[in-house]
Amino acid sequence: MPLIFINKVTVNRSAFAAKVIQISNLLGIDPNWLMIIMNFESGLRSNIVNPDGGATGLIQFMPGTARSLGTTTAALAAMSNVEQLNWVYKYFKPKAGQFKSGEDLYLFTFFMIAVGKPDDWVIQAKGLSAQTVAKHNVSLDLNKDGKITIGEWKHALRLHLSKWIKDKSILDMFFEKKK
Repeated sequence: MPLIFINKVTVNRSAFAAKVIQISNLLGIDPNWLMIIMNFESGLRSNIVNPDGGATGLIQFMPGTARSLGTTTAALAAMSNVEQLNWVYKYFKPKAGQFKSGEDLYLFTFFMIAVGKPDDWVIQAKGLSAQTVAKHNVSLDLNKDGKITIGEWKHALRLHLSKWIKDKSILDMFFEKKK
């Protein structure tokens, strides 16, 4: 199966595709999971910066996340898309082989500490209130109550992705748990 959204990659397309496949194999994931997440987060643009919080690049690395990986968001934004994939791999590597679906991989991308929590768990952290998370992710707060639960996040993700991905088999593949 060809990589979904690969035609949106405007530079280094062949090298980018090869690198996505390589790191996905190392992580034990379907490469289309990664393509879907990168498309959702950045439109597959490695230099994009969110002015609201400074999230940068293919998977929207937060400044603190970039520092924890040994780089900066400025350095990430200056990298080619292929170079930045090395940092995408570094981010996911500690959990290699543990992702059971694209949904799991995306939750790890979005809010790492939420992985494994029940659907009624409210997405928040020490020093980051549920209201702040909801304020910065308005499209995920489906009931507009100022907080986002794991279940709400899952439902919002499926709604958003179904607008972009018309092939039901690809959507099912993203959400289906590996055995």
